[in-house]
Order: sequence, then structure tokens, then C-alpha cells
Amino acid sequence: MNLRLAAGAVALMLAGGAAAQTGGLIEPSTALQLTPQQRATIYRAVAGADLRTPPPPNLPLTVGAQIPPVTELYALPDTVTAEAPSAKFYRYTVAQNRVVIVDPTNLKVVDVIRP
Repeated sequence: MNLRLAAGAVALMLAGGAAAQTGGLIEPSTALQLTPQQRATIYRAVAGADLRTPPPPNLPLTVGAQIPPVTELYALPDTVTAEAPSAKFYRYTVAQNRVVIVDPTNLKVVDVIRP
């Protein structure tokens, strides 16, 4: 019985250590859920944005695709994240008249918003 208790304590310590290493930050995932209204708001807010650096011409426009690390990503405007708070962890670029939402932690496309 004491062996099980000790093993459980070690498991809890390891789990706590892993949480401490992330600094308590919650990382985004590829499961961004936006309503049609939120998607429209994002598109209107950033589709016509003047990007400092255009994305590579071969940028993948598929959810789950990995984008090249040279792609410059931009923070969504405060007006967008006020309406869609779950989007605040993500970045975007615009390619082929589409807004490409990207998880900056792994550079994967999480959403593609079309006009």
C-alpha cells in the first residue's frame, strides 16, 4: 500500500513540475471554433490589411497544414479578439484573398476564412 502511495506522490510531483515549466500559459490548439459572425468580423478586419511581408506564394491553405517558418504572422486586431476571445492566441496572414489563421506555437493552419 505504501508503495502505491509513494508512486502516486511521484506522479503528482512530475505532473506539477511539467505545469510549472509552461509558466501556467495555455497554448492554443488546432481546435479554434468560430461562429459565422466571428469569421465575418475577422475577414472584414484583416482581409484588406497591408502586410509588411507578403506570404510565400506556395503557402498551404488547408487546415492542419504546416506553414513555412519564414512566413510573417500578424496579431489579430483588438476589435476582433474582443468579439472572438478564443482567437487572441492565434496569428494570421492573408494569401489568395483568404485570411489564414495560424497557431504560432507549431505554425499549423487552424482556419482559412474565405470572402
